[in-house]
Amino acid sequence: MTDREPSRILALWSAPRSRSTAFLRMMAERGDYTVVHEPFSHVADFGKADVAGRTVHSESELIAALRELSARTPVFFKDTTDFHYPGLLADTEFLAEAEHTFIIRHPAEIVASHYALNPALTRDEIGVARLGEIHDAVAAHTSRTPVVVDSDDLLAAPEETVRAYCAAVGIDFRAEALSWQPGLREEWRSTSAWHESTSRTSGFTKVASSYADTVDNNPLLAEFADYHLPYYLALKADRMPVPGVSGR
Repeated sequence: MTDREPSRILALWSAPRSRSTAFLRMMAERGDYTVVHEPFSHVADFGKADVAGRTVHSESELIAALRELSARTPVFFKDTTDFHYPGLLADTEFLAEAEHTFIIRHPAEIVASHYALNPALTRDEIGVARLGEIHDAVAAHTSRTPVVVDSDDLLAAPEETVRAYCAAVGIDFRAEALSWQPGLREEWRSTSAWHESTSRTSGFTKVASSYADTVDNNPLLAEFADYHLPYYLALKADRMPVPGVSGR
């Protein structure tokens, strides 16, 4: 663990299809955090989100609800960057006070997985550029480099990666949280198609997938991936080191 006190609000930001739902499932298994699933994207997509029984309708209401909840219990939320969050970026106090962490995956893999679920996919919905925007905003308003988890590390060495993450954010490592019962959590039901693969897992394991459209045979997907590649590489430069796992 680090010497500093852990933040009462721990966030994981992710481009869609980057294995962040499995990470949330692990954090829920710990039992010491109230877990909130994708509240910012729900506000953007559906016009409202639930924060531990409280309905909010804007980013400012959401941030206020997270702060209020964190006064009673440590909060973990994960969210995706298929949407843009101007309210988050404008709230420099929230950028500094919460522990904002990030998880990454190569854009070529994200694009194929995302397109299979959303053939109307647009370039910006892929979200890696927006992920970089939030990362840079957090870095500009804190005195520390944000934690960036490489999801490939998470699959290659789950225990070592989670242990390194826990140390980086100042919380205890709980080995028992690395496995869980398969199933669709209640808060996933409104967007269940996006979480179906995770609902079948019991830990951090690579799920074999094949896609009809990839960057190798679809020029539009290749163009999208190429656009996001520099943002991915910039985030990867801050990749959290994991003992025993070589750099990629």
